[in-house]
Amino acid sequence: MLNIKEIPVQGYQKVIEATNPDVNLHCFIALHNCKLGPALGGTRIRSYANPQDALNDVLLLSKAMTYKSAIVENGLGGGKSVIIANPLKDKSEALLLSFAEVLNYLKGTYIAAEDMGTTTEDMVILKKKTPYVCALPTEKSSGDPSRFTAWGVFQGIQSVSQKLWHTTSLRKKVIAIQGLGNVGSKLANILFWEGVELIFCDIDPEYVHKMCLLYGAEAVEAKDFFSVKCDILAPCALGGILNDETIPLLKCKGVAGGANNQLLRPEHGLQLMQRGILYAPDYIINSGGITNAAAEFDSAGYNPKRVRDKVNHIHDLLLEVFNRSERERKPPNQVADEIAEYNILHEVGKRTEPIAFKTQ
Repeated sequence: MLNIKEIPVQGYQKVIEATNPDVNLHCFIALHNCKLGPALGGTRIRSYANPQDALNDVLLLSKAMTYKSAIVENGLGGGKSVIIANPLKDKSEALLLSFAEVLNYLKGTYIAAEDMGTTTEDMVILKKKTPYVCALPTEKSSGDPSRFTAWGVFQGIQSVSQKLWHTTSLRKKVIAIQGLGNVGSKLANILFWEGVELIFCDIDPEYVHKMCLLYGAEAVEAKDFFSVKCDILAPCALGGILNDETIPLLKCKGVAGGANNQLLRPEHGLQLMQRGILYAPDYIINSGGITNAAAEFDSAGYNPKRVRDKVNHIHDLLLEVFNRSERERKPPNQVADEIAEYNILHEVGKRTEPIAFKTQ
C-alpha cells in the first residue's frame, strides 16, 4: 500500500515522503524552487543511517539543483529524490515501479534522472509507469550523463589551472581524485591523457589497485586523502567533505571536483579563501550532467554535440566567478550564489514552453 504525505519545510516549494512496505519503498522527494521551470534532479538510492539523514540529504541536494540549473540557464528548477535502500541488495523492479507512482503524484513538477545508486536501466523501468523521467539509454534520450559531468569537471580544473598558473595545460600537475565511480573514473581517464600525475582514493581497495595499474597512479587511504600533497584536490564522492576538520589539513592550491555539496557550510568557502586555496563551486563545475539531461527537452531534440559545446562554457563561467571573487574579495561560492539568485529573481533563462511529456 503506497502512502504519500507532504512535509512542510520553510523555503521549499514541496517536500513529500512516500512509503510502500510491500516493496520496501521509503523515499523523499524535495522540490526546492520551480520558478524557472519544472524541477529536474537525480534519484539517489543509498543506505542512510536513518530517515532524518535522508531528508537532510534530499533538502541540500535539491537546493543545489536549483542553483545549478539557474546558473547554467537551462530552464529548469531544482529538485531531488532519495530512496532509503542498499542499491546492491534492496533495489528491485517492484520498488522502482512503486517509486514511479510517487513521481506521477507530482504531475511533472519533478523529473527524475539517474544518480548515485541508480542507472539508466533503472530509468527504463520507471518509464514503464511514468513519463516524468529522463536520461534513458535510448536513441532519443540523453543517456548516461556521467561523461558530460566528467568533461565539465575537466573544464573546471582547466579554469582553476588558468587562474592559478596562467595556463590550461595540466601536464605534470598532481591531482588527487576521491571517488572512482561513474564520474571519477571518467575524469581519471581524461586527466591521464592530459599528462596528469594521479592519486586515487576510493572505498573499494581492489578497484583502486586496478585503476592505479591502468593509469600509473598512486593510492591513498581515505584517512589520508585530505592531507595528501597535490596541486588540485578533486572530490568526486559524497558531500560535506570540506569542513572544520579537513580544511586545515589541505596541502593543495585548488579544489575542483564533481561531488555535490562539498562545503559542509557556506562559511567553509571563506576558510578556503583565507588559506589561499581556490575553490570551484561544485554546482557549477559538476553541471555537465544536468546540462545533458536538460537537452533532452530541447525543441529541436537531443543533440550530444550541442551539449558538449554548452558544457565547454563551464570553463568561462568559472573564470568569471574567480575574477569577480578576486575583485570583490568574496569567496567563489558566495559569488556563484549571487549569480544564481539574481537569475532566479529576474527569471533569467526561464522556460517559455512547457515540456510535452511522452508516455513512450
